Amino acid sequence: MASMAATVALTLPCSNRSKASLSSSTPSSHESHMSKAATLSFSASHLCSGDIKTAAFGVLRRHTTNHPNPTPHVVSPKAVSDSKNSQTCLDPDASRSVLGIILGGGAGTRLYPLTKKRAKPAVPLGANYRLIDIPVSNCLNSNISKIYVLTQFNSASLNRHLSRAYASNVMGGYKNEGFVEVLAAQQSPENPNWFQGTADAVRQYLWLFEEHNVLEFLILAGDHLYRMDYERFIQAHRETDADITVAALPMDEKRATAFGLMKIDEEGRIVEFAEKPKGDQLKAMRVDTTILGLDDERAKEMPYIASMGIYVVSKNVMLDLLRDKFPGANDFGSEVIPGATSIGMRVQAYLYDGYWEDIGTIEAFYNANLGITKKPVPDFSFYDRSSPIYTQPRYLPPSKMLDADVTDSVIGEGCVIKNCKIHHSVVGLRSCISEGAVIEDALLMGADYYETDADRRFLAAKGSVPIGIGKNSHIKRAIIDKNARIGDNVKIINGDNVQEAARETDGYFIKSGIVTVIKDALIPSGTVI
Repeated sequence: MASMAATVALTLPCSNRSKASLSSSTPSSHESHMSKAATLSFSASHLCSGDIKTAAFGVLRRHTTNHPNPTPHVVSPKAVSDSKNSQTCLDPDASRSVLGIILGGGAGTRLYPLTKKRAKPAVPLGANYRLIDIPVSNCLNSNISKIYVLTQFNSASLNRHLSRAYASNVMGGYKNEGFVEVLAAQQSPENPNWFQGTADAVRQYLWLFEEHNVLEFLILAGDHLYRMDYERFIQAHRETDADITVAALPMDEKRATAFGLMKIDEEGRIVEFAEKPKGDQLKAMRVDTTILGLDDERAKEMPYIASMGIYVVSKNVMLDLLRDKFPGANDFGSEVIPGATSIGMRVQAYLYDGYWEDIGTIEAFYNANLGITKKPVPDFSFYDRSSPIYTQPRYLPPSKMLDADVTDSVIGEGCVIKNCKIHHSVVGLRSCISEGAVIEDALLMGADYYETDADRRFLAAKGSVPIGIGKNSHIKRAIIDKNARIGDNVKIINGDNVQEAARETDGYFIKSGIVTVIKDALIPSGTVI
């Protein structure tokens, strides 16, 4: 599963380190780094009670000794699951010293029509969840309980989900007066504009964030699928005395053009950035990833280091960057982070090598969902007891299957599945699938409510269709959004292999060959798509 790299091995145990006070600001400390044992900031050092334990992800360490030429020690790659007991030694601990800020993203045009009636972080995921549950759960599992979610598009369903799933009385009960609050874009006398980008969104709410007595801001994206221990991430930031720490991952050439790429020195300090480079500029960003501990074959496959859009920023550094150094910058990845590097701030990379997916397109969203059905080991697992994914408690009954043939699939809560065939599919909560239906390589998001028998009789009387999949319908390589009404004998199979089509008035879109039926759409009986 998600394998992690944390940070540097130090020569001092936690108890002897200079402990930062919550009441004081955190200085940049550009001068003091070389006094410590030098190391790439891509290993995991777990320091407690004077002992140094290292669970590493391919790291080159250079410990300062009396030997004139200390021999580098290379630790080969090892999959380190976040779920395993990791010893972090944050002082003060994350619940008191870190503020989580989750960015809800833009309008989500690449995910349209899934974002037609909801914000991108509110898009359903994995039968029972929503995308926003991933970063919020990672925060809670990492002892970070003060969380803001910034959004400005279609935020009604996101607000509703967060208020039901992470109510303040629950958070305060066991997470040290924690909260999960939505901050919507708003106009003010000082700033009459909506959010112009990630950095601008944070800047507009700096007046609120700075009121919190914390050391660092943890900046997260609301549309990524991964599992990460942020405490290790923050420990890496503190141990290297970084101003900013950027989560990064090895990347192949095919996908590299879609990301911000970086070059690092032997200590893991970022020395060069390029935002979505192409051609010669892309080739110039190649790095020797064997220094990260990747074997030769893997290093050839993954010759780039890409930013994940996840940052730890010291509080005083954030205030200085957004207000004084770069008051007009709108974006972290393309403006603030490269700018901080250019003015000499210490910007460190933190390597993550587990499963991570940016769910920004219909195809990526479709593949990420069906990836949880993969056997024997899914791409991303919701079955991690020590690092669970939380969501809204709905108190639904168990799913009921009547003479159904279900293989390699994930079924959500409260479904009624009659005599049908389901293969390699994800079936969302409250789904109703009728007799004779065939569902293969499909994602059904389910429904927000059940229709009563009286509702169904009323719909039948006026020739309409109930929510769910009708009798003898065939759905293949498709996404069926919530509350969709698919009639009897419907075929959604894209037999002509159409790659792109916008048929909104007919209730569906086709993107990358994947048919997406719009939320609340009606597909009449006998329709062939």
